[in-house]
Amino acid sequence: MIKRTVILTLAFVFALSLVSISVAQDKPKVPTWQTTVVKDWVAKAKAEIKKVTPADVKAAIDKKEKAIILDVRDPDEYKAGHLPGAIHVSRGKLEFTVWDKITDKEAKIYVYCLTAARSALATKTLNEMGYKNAVLMDAHFEEWVKAGYPVER
Repeated sequence: MIKRTVILTLAFVFALSLVSISVAQDKPKVPTWQTTVVKDWVAKAKAEIKKVTPADVKAAIDKKEKAIILDVRDPDEYKAGHLPGAIHVSRGKLEFTVWDKITDKEAKIYVYCLTAARSALATKTLNEMGYKNAVLMDAHFEEWVKAGYPVER
């Protein structure tokens, strides 16, 4: 009887562990940065800057508005596909290289990245550097794609 109880208990524990593994695999993994102070930095930046939607950026492109589209993702992300006419300056090199790419501090600049986190920090940084009209496209790049908007490669 004890042997049977031990076997049933072990089988039950094993089944529970399989269920918990299955449930854990079904949940999308939260990026580590979202559990750190960086999450607060991004939220603070978003509270301090002007934000627009992908539809606003698409309308600006369609109207041929005199504006700069700035992609602050990594080079491989940019090469995989970017907004039409976007120039590329990686977030990690922004403060050092943007001066050469965008000389007009009055220019309208639409800033975007993959999730609107790096671009929020970049937009705030641009504003602090004196670029008065830098605004955040507050959306995931995937939202642009899902809307059927054009992507250049």
